[in-house]
Amino acid sequence: MGRESSMKPQYEILAFITLEKNRILSSSCLTLLAENEEASKEMTVDIAKAMKADVVQLKNGDYMVIRV
Repeated sequence: MGRESSMKPQYEILAFITLEKNRILSSSCLTLLAENEEASKEMTVDIAKAMKADVVQLKNGDYMVIRV
């Protein structure tokens, strides 16, 4: 089942954390470039705790902090 194109997503992307500079695009969410995987994980957890949000790790290793 697909979501209708007129429906808004039921989540909000609050932050995007990546290790690759070329994945940073302009957006309305906080976008951070991490130096290494350890820093990426730490930033993601800290931001998610502060914003009382959930974390999603993408297959490419990037993280999204989302609020449902």
